[in-house]
Amino acid sequence: MDAPEDKHRGRTAHGGRLAVTLGQDGLSAFPGPALLLDRHGAVIAANARADGLVAAIAQGHLACLTDLLAAPGTTRVEGLPVSGGGSLILDLVALPAEGGQALVIGRDVTLERNLRAALVESRQRYKDLVEISSDFAWEIGPDGRFVFVSPKGALGFAADELVGHRPADFVIQDGAGPGPGPFSAIVGVEDVEIWMRQSDGTDACLLASATPIRNEEGEWRGARGVCRDITQERLRDAALSRANNRERLLGYIVRTIRDEVEPADMLKAAAEATSRALGASGCQIFRILPDGSDFELAAVYGEAGDARAVLDSFLASDHFDADLQGWRVLATVCRYRHSINGAVVLWRSAERAAWSDDDRLLVDDVANQAGLAAEQITNHERVVKLSRTDGLTGLFNRRAFFEEISRRFGRLTHEQRPAALIYVDLDNFKAVNDMHGHQTGDHALLAVRDLLLRHTRPIDLVARLGGDEFAIWLEGAEERIAVQRCHDLLGTAHELACFSGSPEKPLHFSLGVAVHSGGDRESIEELIVRADRAMYEVKRGGKGAWRLAPPWGDGGGAR
Repeated sequence: MDAPEDKHRGRTAHGGRLAVTLGQDGLSAFPGPALLLDRHGAVIAANARADGLVAAIAQGHLACLTDLLAAPGTTRVEGLPVSGGGSLILDLVALPAEGGQALVIGRDVTLERNLRAALVESRQRYKDLVEISSDFAWEIGPDGRFVFVSPKGALGFAADELVGHRPADFVIQDGAGPGPGPFSAIVGVEDVEIWMRQSDGTDACLLASATPIRNEEGEWRGARGVCRDITQERLRDAALSRANNRERLLGYIVRTIRDEVEPADMLKAAAEATSRALGASGCQIFRILPDGSDFELAAVYGEAGDARAVLDSFLASDHFDADLQGWRVLATVCRYRHSINGAVVLWRSAERAAWSDDDRLLVDDVANQAGLAAEQITNHERVVKLSRTDGLTGLFNRRAFFEEISRRFGRLTHEQRPAALIYVDLDNFKAVNDMHGHQTGDHALLAVRDLLLRHTRPIDLVARLGGDEFAIWLEGAEERIAVQRCHDLLGTAHELACFSGSPEKPLHFSLGVAVHSGGDRESIEELIVRADRAMYEVKRGGKGAWRLAPPWGDGGGAR
């Protein structure tokens, strides 16, 4: 490279700016692309490394050429396509040469620019991954306060509302266990659950991962990490856990009900199991009366208050959940096929916790099961009643009557209390059917039933043994009472005259009475035989009268 003799003054021989002269050897020796241009921008000479640059100038693709020539010494970056794909990035500069020529040299910055772009892209990729894999990223300074929070903020707060605050101002529960939590991590931690307070006052569960920040001397200078909101996941897990627990408790209650052999004990078992399962002080289960007019208590377990106000509330609502008489009361109706057939009432002392949503859901499920159980009991009672009662009159039938008086007879013998058995046979009942038909005969039997019930007490038993035969058991009645009942019945027999087949054959009673004193060793079978014999003696003696059987041991059935 040649320089004018006055190069040291920074001027050419022509008085212009410093010009350089670079021969062909110099061009070839330059490590990068180099070329010499005339004052019009045409290529005079170039080295082999400038082939792409020369081609771009020839094709008019070097957009920065005019700017380079107009401002010598300034640099421009230009990308040139290369064969096989990709591009060559050159940092170009134009230097003035002798004769108005310009020397354009370039430096290959392709690798540098690619590395820079890769670094920027890597940083952006990392940022994007952090953003999509977490709800917010954070950094804690040496003073234990937030020095950085993701721009979008966290927990409903803007980023600048968190920066400068301690995490402890927002942490409700730290699941990290003993030792520092993730915000003060001295070692790396992953997936630690933390409950934190949000801007609206609600709680949020975050899954935090963190790593400590240390200086060159290894001193702790803070921590940085990311948090992901898993509140909904935890709420779903908790809801599923509660649902499983309700299902387990309901299964326990249902099994308890079904394990009961006696239908009458099903609701008692349900009351106890429900009270235990829901942590109640007591439980009452009610059934609807047969006429549907009101509730009746079917089962109770534990301590309970007066449920009248609760039951009355069911006129307006199917549920009751309030404090009453110093109790926390939770109740709901039972249904079977959409019809109310009972109610479940739970009692809990006022100093204990209020009923939870899970309790409310569970008692509804229990009420459904209690409704089914109540219906089963009703059906059982209906079947039992049909098997123990006369289909026409609704009185005890023969089998049920003798089963019941046998049970009572054993108790009376033990307590040495008296009782009386009256056999009732209708006189001339066949003539009623023959003259008026069986429908009138049925009406006559119903009239007889009404007369017998009118002259007995609720504790007495009245039965239709079959056909025109009836029986009365007078509980705790001595001879005087039994005789009076016979007089009363015969005194009302005229009410049956309207059913008589003819005046010559009036519908009437024949009564046979046997009194058990309670102090002798007479069996129930012997008592029945005495009453039956007394009644047939009346029939043989002309009907329409009563007769008292001789005492046991006096020819009245003595062994």
